[in-house]
Amino acid sequence: MSEPARLRERVSDGLGLAAPAAQPADRADTTSHKAIERHEVDARSIALHVAVSLSVGAFSAALIALAVPYAVTVALASFFAAVLVGLLFYALFSKSSPLPDELPADFSDVRLRQTQNRSLIAGMQEAMGDIVVIRNMDRRIVEANTVFREMTGCFAPEGLSCEEIGIAFRPGGKAHVYDVEIATPFGQRIFSWHDAVTRDLASSRLLISSIARDVTEERLALGEREDARLRAEKADAEKARLLATVSHEIRLPLSGMLGMNHLLSQTKLNQEQRNYLDGMKQSGQSLVQLVEDLLDYSTMEAGRFKLNPRAENLRRLIESIVEMLAHRAHEKGIEITSFVTPDVPDYLDFDPARLRQVLFNLLGNAVKFTREGGVVIRAHMVEGELLITVEDTGPGMSAAEQARIFGEFEQAGPMSQRSAGTGLGLAISARIVREFGGSLTVSSRKGKGSTFTLAFRPGSAPAGMPDQGRRHCLQHTNVLLVAPRGVAAAVTMEAIEAFGGKCILIHQPEDLERLKDKTGGVAASLTDIIVDQRISALFRDDLKEWPKQNVRRTLLVSPEERPSTMHVSFDAWLIRPLREKSLIDVLCGRLRGIERRDAINDNHPDVGFSSRVSEGASGIEILVAEDDAVNARIIRAVLEKSGFIVRTVDDFHALQQSVALGASRLPHLIISDLNMPGGEGLEVLPDLLLTLKGEANIPVIVLSGDASAATAEILLEAGAAKVLTKPADPRRLVEEIRRLLEAKRVSPS
Repeated sequence: MSEPARLRERVSDGLGLAAPAAQPADRADTTSHKAIERHEVDARSIALHVAVSLSVGAFSAALIALAVPYAVTVALASFFAAVLVGLLFYALFSKSSPLPDELPADFSDVRLRQTQNRSLIAGMQEAMGDIVVIRNMDRRIVEANTVFREMTGCFAPEGLSCEEIGIAFRPGGKAHVYDVEIATPFGQRIFSWHDAVTRDLASSRLLISSIARDVTEERLALGEREDARLRAEKADAEKARLLATVSHEIRLPLSGMLGMNHLLSQTKLNQEQRNYLDGMKQSGQSLVQLVEDLLDYSTMEAGRFKLNPRAENLRRLIESIVEMLAHRAHEKGIEITSFVTPDVPDYLDFDPARLRQVLFNLLGNAVKFTREGGVVIRAHMVEGELLITVEDTGPGMSAAEQARIFGEFEQAGPMSQRSAGTGLGLAISARIVREFGGSLTVSSRKGKGSTFTLAFRPGSAPAGMPDQGRRHCLQHTNVLLVAPRGVAAAVTMEAIEAFGGKCILIHQPEDLERLKDKTGGVAASLTDIIVDQRISALFRDDLKEWPKQNVRRTLLVSPEERPSTMHVSFDAWLIRPLREKSLIDVLCGRLRGIERRDAINDNHPDVGFSSRVSEGASGIEILVAEDDAVNARIIRAVLEKSGFIVRTVDDFHALQQSVALGASRLPHLIISDLNMPGGEGLEVLPDLLLTLKGEANIPVIVLSGDASAATAEILLEAGAAKVLTKPADPRRLVEEIRRLLEAKRVSPS
């Protein structure tokens, strides 16, 4: 029951409005006795009336018979009969007269019960420490209990209003419910005050009956909780600002270090120097990943993490991640490959940046911990759900290690064998997958490798139907694959067969001899021979004259081997790890011939950044706004090596002057740092971007040390063409510049 309802019940009881309480036994007996006496009086009254009526009737009949004529007799008989019937009806249906003392007795009982109930309620309220006060409709006090008098210090409140006594009412969330502050002898106290309008039985007057309870401690605790919430929100905001600042300050020297490392790698170096540079690069990239993990973790803890799904090609995403890690895997002597089954649509709806982060972490860990064998990533659909598995032939994990591997700051293996890192990668990946609405699980056996399975249901994209023709695109292809044992050869064979082709896999010359000895014309049905460069020397003589018919011969090499490998005996070549499109194009005969070798792998990025002048870059001027001299020097060098004309400024004021309407010349594109002297980046850049987008139509690439999605979203909505996080990869920076200039269709001035 609510407090106002209890109040009304209490007030009704106190004023005698409630149903009468059960009476004591002796009072019940007295009442019953009075009822019996009342019934006896009613019976005697009826008998008396009947007797009188009968006597009058008998007397009338005798008188008529002796003294009057017949006609008069009939009239008189009718009259007396009517009188007799009237007396009988009056005797039967008239109410009995009450006992002389009955009404006063009942009225006194009501007053007695009312007084007793009032005393009982008042005693209970005072025992509980509640204020009880009754006021008339003019809000003048009629009656108040002892608690009210003690708390207010007013011992004769009758006739006064609460405001005159010093009680200040504050409107509450409900009608007739208030919080009031009263200066009591015990200090300032807060009471929860409830009003109810009632009617007094004795006087029939409307009264305002009020009950108030001391809630000082509750309100103070509520205020403390609210203050704590506000302090926590303020602390979160300050922590976010601190992380953004620290992130920027860490990324700035990292950007300079990795940028200089990249420029140095383009110069003439011996092998020892290149090894040193590779070590520096890996250390810098590890530090960048550490910063990313810490920022992601803090964002998730603060509840500010959100996804940005869009239609994306899953095959390209997976292949690009595999290619990024291929150099690291090949340096360790292990294989890395991928396979996406034909039932996976070309485009699916998901957050590509976050999925890339998860897969890069899983594949990176697999490469890091695998010492021999290889790593393979597969993707396929099961009833609308996308399943991606990452398998490795690494050391594996025990059941205990699997149980805690997704926890924060956890790593598998003994402390002495753990690699560098925070142990946050898998914890963050698991959280991201949960945001996808999916799951990330692991299956492993000690010494038998591990398999991580990512499962989620992606949204449907406009071009999200699988290409049914992909299943049969190699149906007329019969391939002999010559490759060493390992995951790469097995996955290549699996891919050829999934696309409708046939494949025979051999690993050593003895396998080829047995194949030659087989009857059935195996050689006659071959259309292609793919030879892995790692064992090509073993088969050079055997394959020189076999088979007799014309077949396409393709050499499979790693990116590191491509510059020095020019075998005229092969029609084409492919790069490990294989891309699906390149494999299908070669086997379908769309790309073949020595003159087309480079075209086969145009979609594969170069190992190093090309220093040749980019096609169409001559005459294009780019304005670089960067206050850090080292980073400005790096960006200038990268762009000039690509053939662009570069002009630099080091603050927002100089940037605004360079693009003002009266400027002598405007650049074709602008690269600007987010944090520079001359103003707050998020305040200065949006206005500048709006001007550039509306009048000069100059695309702007913003370089930010703040990796938060919120910052990027603000800049993109303001008109930035692209937002890149520092340290920006030089290759990607140049690719974005080319894309934007092509979209703008810039021609040299």
